[in-house]
Amino acid sequence: MDKQKKYSPIGVFDSGYGGLTILKEMVSTLPEYDFLYLGDNARAPYGSRSFETVYEYTLQCVNALFDKGCELVILACNTASAKALRTIQQKDLPLIDPKKRVLGVIRPTTEVVGNYSKTKNIGIFATQGTVLSNSYIIEIEKFFPELHVYQEACPMWVPLIENNELDNEGTDYFVKKHISNLFKQSNSIDTIILGCTHYPLLKNTIMKHLPTNVSVLTQGSIVSAGLIDYLNRHPEMDAMISKNKNLAFYTTDNAEQFDKHASLFFGSTIASQHLIL
Repeated sequence: MDKQKKYSPIGVFDSGYGGLTILKEMVSTLPEYDFLYLGDNARAPYGSRSFETVYEYTLQCVNALFDKGCELVILACNTASAKALRTIQQKDLPLIDPKKRVLGVIRPTTEVVGNYSKTKNIGIFATQGTVLSNSYIIEIEKFFPELHVYQEACPMWVPLIENNELDNEGTDYFVKKHISNLFKQSNSIDTIILGCTHYPLLKNTIMKHLPTNVSVLTQGSIVSAGLIDYLNRHPEMDAMISKNKNLAFYTTDNAEQFDKHASLFFGSTIASQHLIL
């Protein structure tokens, strides 16, 4: 029997809905692959939680994806990537299964961000947890030590997006407020990373209030390109992933409620199942 035929999707994890913006790009780029998405909506948001709590929750969800046949899991969540990824990779994977892999969304973004900036001044919009972790600053330093990085936490953006408040005066107020705060740190910023997977839904509003010379990077296409590169460099992992164009969605909260909101992020209707951790 061909071992490649075994169901082994790429696991995609997020604390809630935002990772669906990453999954959408992955499915578009790698349509033949199987994907399994898990949103920990019952315990979202992760952005304001402690490092220990985010690590504990993320590890539980990664193990749930492993139990469902995933050999490769993508943490499509900046907070989980910032607060849990390194510990899971270094401490837990060698004990769980040294052949399994967990990747994040911060590294692929930081590997390319310097290619976009002429002024060498980069801005980051992210959750409080991601900002406090300094993960972007640490990772960018490895690849582009000449860059100056400025961060701004935007705690109101996720609830506004999840309530589909994308285009009104209140949203404009909070977008303008955080843009102003960021540019007070440096008026030479010419490239901004949207360091939360929810934020692409606000991209048009953000662009509306930015100087025209500023580029805005969303992570979906960057992470997808990074995944393709990873699979090309690790053919043994690529061989283990099943390729039947299957998509499956799970949530730790109410499935009907999840499906109602998920289409906003994924761009089409989905049918999820409830998962008890």
